[in-house]
Amino acid sequence: MQKRRLGQTDLSIAPLVLGGNVFGWTADEKTSFDLLDRFVGAGLNAIDTADAYSRWVLGNKGGESETIIGKWMKSRGNRDKVVVITKVGSDMGQGRKDLSAAYVEKAIDASLKRLQTDVVDLYLSHWPDPTTPYEETLGAYQKLLAKGKIRYVGASNLDAGQLRAALDVASLRGLPRYAVLQPEYNLYDRASFDGPLRDLCTAEDLGVISYFGLAKGFLSGKYRSEADLGKSARGDGVKRYLNARGMRILAALDAVSARHSAKQAEVALGWVIARPGVTAPIASATTLDQVDSLVHAASLKLSPDDIAELDSASA
Repeated sequence: MQKRRLGQTDLSIAPLVLGGNVFGWTADEKTSFDLLDRFVGAGLNAIDTADAYSRWVLGNKGGESETIIGKWMKSRGNRDKVVVITKVGSDMGQGRKDLSAAYVEKAIDASLKRLQTDVVDLYLSHWPDPTTPYEETLGAYQKLLAKGKIRYVGASNLDAGQLRAALDVASLRGLPRYAVLQPEYNLYDRASFDGPLRDLCTAEDLGVISYFGLAKGFLSGKYRSEADLGKSARGDGVKRYLNARGMRILAALDAVSARHSAKQAEVALGWVIARPGVTAPIASATTLDQVDSLVHAASLKLSPDDIAELDSASA
């Protein structure tokens, strides 16, 4: 599997990242191990998670995904073959999004313990924390870098103004700069990344690993009406896509997938992979067939005509 360099870091990743949000939610430990084995066995190497996955599940408290990934790496002895990405800053019971230095320093130790590793390859600020200055958060990351607990830092869910401000603070204060951005981006949800944010990431040579590449499953093509929403635990999040624009996008996906003998989800992810400025989308899977589909997406080559048809439908 051909790798791509992640921004200015020395991390090289396959053009698709496995999302760990389902581990401990819709995939139990055994299933998660099988999914991870299949993914890495196919030559892909980056796994994205967060300390808060999957705190939203009744009975969970957060950390379930990291714990499963840690057990898997320990049992397989493959830590050196995997790029581990995790995030900090979500509400883990403290009642707010928190990127304060004290919290970050405590949270990384908890993540490292769950992941059963000494270092996280890429540590992301999960959400903006308006109560904590960038200088404080980046200063905390500087200490973690010096201690060898993390290799690189990045951010998720920042707009262009916030990212610019964070990069400026890093430059002015001699602090670590965000090397990677994790935005929401897919054929339907384009507006927040296309334009100033993508331009900034390109100008600053930031790696970009986008999430919700399948628009919460909508771009898989299995949701065509409200009657389909009960097909999975994520169905409720798909309802807003069931409109005229959404149907145009599905029709274009149907046409392109037929030409390539590929699944709609593979084409949707292939479109993201081909976008300027994107290093790799993140996608999750709950079955081995879905992992195989992700592997196929990572090597799918869309033509300029394919991309133009998809762009037109999603305009």
